[in-house]
Order: sequence, then structure tokens, then C-alpha cells
Amino acid sequence: MMTSPSLRTLDTSSERARTLRHAANQDLLQDRYFEESELRRDFFGATIQISPTELVKRHRKERCGIVTESIYAPARSRIELRYDAPAHLLVLYEDGVRGDGETSIDGLPPSRLRNLANKLTFVPAGHSYREWHEASAAIRMTCIYLSPARGQDSIATDTAYGPRAFFEDSIVWATATKLKNVIESNQSQSAPYFDALASVLAHEISRSGQELSWPTPATRGGLASWQRRAVTAYIEEHLDEQIALVTLARLARLSQHHFCRAFKRSFGIPPHGYHLQRRMERAKVLLSDRANSITDVALILGYSFSSSFTLAFRKITGQTPSEFRRNVT
Repeated sequence: MMTSPSLRTLDTSSERARTLRHAANQDLLQDRYFEESELRRDFFGATIQISPTELVKRHRKERCGIVTESIYAPARSRIELRYDAPAHLLVLYEDGVRGDGETSIDGLPPSRLRNLANKLTFVPAGHSYREWHEASAAIRMTCIYLSPARGQDSIATDTAYGPRAFFEDSIVWATATKLKNVIESNQSQSAPYFDALASVLAHEISRSGQELSWPTPATRGGLASWQRRAVTAYIEEHLDEQIALVTLARLARLSQHHFCRAFKRSFGIPPHGYHLQRRMERAKVLLSDRANSITDVALILGYSFSSSFTLAFRKITGQTPSEFRRNVT
């Protein structure tokens, strides 16, 4: 049976249309791929610029589109920091005192605060952030880069992120620290878990400082400011020692039972866990200097055997000291 010329023409036209549609879809997918690649590079390719670069140690980790970065500047160094990108920036100043310096963020007056320890700074996407330090004590800071799209479903449409410099918020600090530790530990949590934790952090940042009528941490069951300062300062001075719970409780003028409960309320973890985490943060700084052997670092931190230090470091970070050192840029 012969096919009529009109049917053959119709079949040819249909095949040509399918070919054109396929080519158009391939072009669309390719364009989308390049758009997503550019978007990812825009968000997470631009981290804080620091000069001079040779004075600082940086350790960056990315997982499921969330970027954290640990930065260390030694005492008696002078550094400048610049940031202006389409991602939100949250800075946790874990340690640091500057003899001189200034912090400037679009929309805020400049700050010349000297004692930076335990402070937070938030730079919304698109805002310019400039900072310089003449460090009289070593500065350790953690930077978390968040996409502005995170947390939008749980935030009111009329809520806008505002810049904040050197504020304190134990809830934001605890969530940010948890996010950082989970990313750095290489644990096997799924992508939805990271998305949820990052969204919670974005939501807490958006609410931080808005409800000024909230009671102080002491009346909510946490430690008062003077208690937090006294306890954390003592821990920092005795990182290489075993610290008795009764000693910390006496510093806070509380019973051991009430101190443990208040400490966990303020920091999100028990005193022993906090001490161990701070020990491992100090270990990261020491490991960043390749002049220090792993055995030296273990001894500096009060471990009699490097094997005990390796087990403790891996428990907290998910990496051995050698693996961590290889990842330091």
C-alpha cells in the first residue's frame, strides 16, 4: 500500500517539529545550567577579602550549598577585610582584642569596639562591609555565608534583614555554631537537614533584636552576662587542663545543679562539651601552623598521648588532625 504525498509531507513536517522542539529544550537546559552555575559562583565564590593574605590562616568548608569559613589572625598583626556580595554574611568573633581598628557596614555608624570576643556581626546581602584590625590579641572568627532565599517561607513578607554590628544573641550563636560543627564534622546528615538548620538560623537572625521586651538571659534561666564572661574567660585560660565543675559553679556563684542547667541554657551544650569544643578550636589554630607537629599540639593542649588527642579531635570535627591539616588553605 502506497502512502499518499500529503501524508508523507505531514510525517516529514511532524518529525522536523519534534527535532526543533528537542533542540530548543536542549538549549533551554544548557542556558539554565549556565545560569545556575553563575548564580552559585556569585553567591559562594565571593568570600571575605583579606589583606595581607599571608598573615592569616583560613579554613573553608562547603556542604549542600552552605559555606563556613574559619579565619585566624595572630596577635600584633594588622589586617584589612572587605566584603560586598549577594549572600548574607554572619560573623562569629570567637576571640579577639584590637588595639585599634574600625568596622563599617552600610547603614550603620562605624564602630571602634576593641574587645570582639563572643560578639556577632550580620551583613545583609548587597551591603558593603569594611573592617581593619591592629590585633593586640589573636583574632579568631567564623564566617557563615547564607543565600537570601533561605528562610523566606518562614519569615513574614514585611520583614527585612538589617545590618548589625557586635551584638550578642545566645540563640543565634548556638544555632550558628551547631551548623558550623555539623558541616565541618562530615556527618552523614541529608541535604534537607542542612536546609532546615540553615533556614532556622536565617529565621533567628531576622528576629534577633526585634523583641526588645524579652527578659534577660538570667531571668529566662540562663547565665547573666557577668557570669558568662567569668566562666568563659576561666575556660580559655585553662584549656590545657581538666576543669572541675565545682570550680566553674563557684565562679558563677551557683550550685552545681543550677549552674549546669543555666550554662546549657546559655550555650546550648553542657560545660564539659563547651570546654572540649574550645579545646578543639584552639587545636585548629595550632594545626594551621605547620611548624607545630601533631604531637606538639597534643602536649600544648594537655594531652599526654597524641592518640588521645586524635580521638578527641575526630569526635568533635569528624576528621583526624592530619586530615584537617591537609584541608587548610
